[in-house]
Amino acid sequence: MTRTLILDLDGTLVDSVPDLAAALNRLMASRALPAFSHAETALMVGDGARALVDRAFTARGLTADEDAQASFLADYSANAAIATRAFPGTQDALGRLAAHGWRLAVCTNKPEIPARALLAALGLEPCFAAIGAGDSFPMKKPDPRHLLATIALAGGDPGRAIMVGDHANDVAAARGANLPCIFAAWGYGPPAMAEGATAIIARFTDLPDAANRLLPA
Repeated sequence: MTRTLILDLDGTLVDSVPDLAAALNRLMASRALPAFSHAETALMVGDGARALVDRAFTARGLTADEDAQASFLADYSANAAIATRAFPGTQDALGRLAAHGWRLAVCTNKPEIPARALLAALGLEPCFAAIGAGDSFPMKKPDPRHLLATIALAGGDPGRAIMVGDHANDVAAARGANLPCIFAAWGYGPPAMAEGATAIIARFTDLPDAANRLLPA
């Protein structure tokens, strides 16, 4: 039976903080609020666009309104691939995984429109059998049903699947779905978020070997 590898997007496949921070800071400027650094933005990433805006406004002692949410999503969706890049070795590693017979899919809390636009702009969209985005289903990570629904969308079997991500949400979703989880140490999540992961790898180029060890053909 075909093996399925499910990958998180932000901080796992791509370094998206430059464009997230740019859109967030344009929103902040429109409200005469102080900007956020890339490092500060990275700490707020992982639960989707709405959570990012909510956290940004909370950090400024305010509550985000619906206009702020809509403005950020429209701006970011149109500018998601300006400075965002795939992590080093991503294209090669995805090719190696496909050659080893892995079916690939993305499970992200990012909304579907910017997620697809970003993957298409970077030439990565054809690599994936499915994209389970933050608004694709009624639930999202860390709910394991988001991960399981993405596997089903890709035509995979949870008994032959692995999750890869850089956030505690990825680890929790994998554990809830009884899947192995590979923690992406190159991403945005601090080392403490790796607790409960099955394996930890330092580079994207290490992924094919790690996946094949955890779930042999």
